[in-house]
Amino acid sequence: MDLDPITVASFAIIDREIGSHPWGWTAAEYAIIRRVIHATADFEFKYLLRFSPQAIPLGIRALRQQAPLVTDVGLVAQGVKNHLAARLPNPLVNALDLAPLEPGGETRAALGMANALAQYPGALVVIGNAPTALAKLCELYPGLATPPALVIAAPVGFVNVLEAKAQLAQTPVPQIVVQGRKGGSAAAAAITNALIDLATSEPTHQTASRAD
Repeated sequence: MDLDPITVASFAIIDREIGSHPWGWTAAEYAIIRRVIHATADFEFKYLLRFSPQAIPLGIRALRQQAPLVTDVGLVAQGVKNHLAARLPNPLVNALDLAPLEPGGETRAALGMANALAQYPGALVVIGNAPTALAKLCELYPGLATPPALVIAAPVGFVNVLEAKAQLAQTPVPQIVVQGRKGGSAAAAAITNALIDLATSEPTHQTASRAD
């Protein structure tokens, strides 16, 4: 993976400020955490990111098998678009593009996510803005014939965010979650882009071994 000099320098600063980290991260987990810190300049994310068992290997497998990426909003899609296009041929879908213009009693994000789950079974779902999209995914999960391969959940805000993340925690779907109220499109895109890098790198010990 070729990095520009500013990114290299930024990663070096992050590594130095984090120092030795006794949290038991794998090297792959740390690569994702560092990418989020780089995108947000917020070191609190090192405490907030949670990975369910096998979430990263399953996400890598889905990407390598050209699973579609479904995002909740356009900002997340824009944050992933160029990185994905340069490395993988996977389709990229913004759920809002599948939503009715007049949603009625539900948000467009929720209805768009429902349509995306129906049209793109087994997708890698990335949520960086809309807790209603995450809540809809959790609501529909038991009835999905082919559930998402991985859910990256980083909705941000004060209304229904904690509740939606708690709902997700009750499902067995593989997941990478930003806990608490924080998250956002930049964080969600950073997690996804780091996963894309892992999926397009040669297999190494990094996806399984513990970071030093």
